[in-house]
Amino acid sequence: MNSLDNKNIQTNKNAIIMKSTHYLSVFIGVCLCMNIWAQHTIFQIAKPVSENFSEDRLARIDQMLQQNITDGYTCGAVGFIARNGKIIYNKAFGWDDNTKKTILKTDNIFRIASQTKAVTSVAVMILFEQGKFLLDDPISKYIPAFAHPKVLDKFNESDSSYTTIPSLREITIRDLLTHTSGIDYAQIGSDKMKAIYAKSKIPAGFVNQKLILANEITKLASLPLVHQPGERFTYGLNVDVLGYLVEVVSGESLDQFFKERIFKPLGMNDTYFYLPSSKFSRLVSVNTEDENHHLKKWDNNTFKGIAVDYPKSDGTYFSGGAGLVSTIQDYATFLQMMINGGEYNDQRILAKRTVELMTTNQIGNLSLGANKFGLGFEITTQSGQAKLGITEGSFAWGGFFATTYWVDPKEKLVCLLFMQQWPLSHGEIQDKFKAMVYQALNDSIVR
Repeated sequence: MNSLDNKNIQTNKNAIIMKSTHYLSVFIGVCLCMNIWAQHTIFQIAKPVSENFSEDRLARIDQMLQQNITDGYTCGAVGFIARNGKIIYNKAFGWDDNTKKTILKTDNIFRIASQTKAVTSVAVMILFEQGKFLLDDPISKYIPAFAHPKVLDKFNESDSSYTTIPSLREITIRDLLTHTSGIDYAQIGSDKMKAIYAKSKIPAGFVNQKLILANEITKLASLPLVHQPGERFTYGLNVDVLGYLVEVVSGESLDQFFKERIFKPLGMNDTYFYLPSSKFSRLVSVNTEDENHHLKKWDNNTFKGIAVDYPKSDGTYFSGGAGLVSTIQDYATFLQMMINGGEYNDQRILAKRTVELMTTNQIGNLSLGANKFGLGFEITTQSGQAKLGITEGSFAWGGFFATTYWVDPKEKLVCLLFMQQWPLSHGEIQDKFKAMVYQALNDSIVR
């Protein structure tokens, strides 16, 4: 081989290296841009086709929701779908009041009940990021009334008296975030603990009386746990306790902390514990069912102890587990912040790693049906994905009055369906909505 050949080979090698370097730089640049995009994505309205959704297939959702309203299974519903921060579906169907036939609108305000828990969990993690506590700290370090907890042993149904045994360990902040503390739920929990809580007048969170969170959580701390901390998943008043933790550690009321640290930065201008009177007219009425599962308006006898007009009262009880009202787009904004890795519209609420911590399995081998639980969210597993097609790794929850949501990080989806009804015997409305979102998606990410 002569020197000219060697020179040509070297020239070709250099060209290849330069091309490879260029492509690598472009690839890195694209990745960086995607990461910046992910952090700064804010909602914009777009045509479904731009985000690879079929308009014809989305119309099937319209038909399903409208048919359930026509059949009298529910009064009204608002559905919302965003992909890549682009709103491609935001529609209202039916009525916000079945007796007055007031048309439901997409900016109506709903009682989101247990969807409050995710907001409180974010508030807790904001303080965690500030070094105010560690997740495995005992809650008694900050709320001394929880020191030396007791566990229910024997229960007397005739008078709700009981005996206890000592807890094997203290309740931690992580136990509360994952509902593994042993605290049960007032009004909707196990029969034994419902009776014990009722005797002590522990509220479930829908309160229009002049109660104070500190007083009610202190009472709760004196009552027994239904099982040993960490023993199993029991959905309970854990996040109400965390709401009080936020107050103790921050020195602010929970509503003020939410407003200043979450709602204002995110532009959630229609989310409250108790509504200003100027927005009363936008609050959706609540419906229930008669003995034949026919729709009727909620009245004072529907569910003793739950006053559905609590958002219109001048309340003082800030239930971190159930107290908020919101619009579907306000709450979608909160969820978009999570899918963005803790940031929305240049406002950073949480670090990306904190969001990852919250949206991964935190209960190990404990059971939550087919799925798992993170710090404030249910996490879809591979087994859970098989039910409706919601992608493994999605995180979700819902509320007592038939509101539900999920976030799919792999498909970049934020999806919500809001109704105002209890019970919802035709609960397949929610499951059908979930399945029908994915049937309308044309380019599911390859996994």
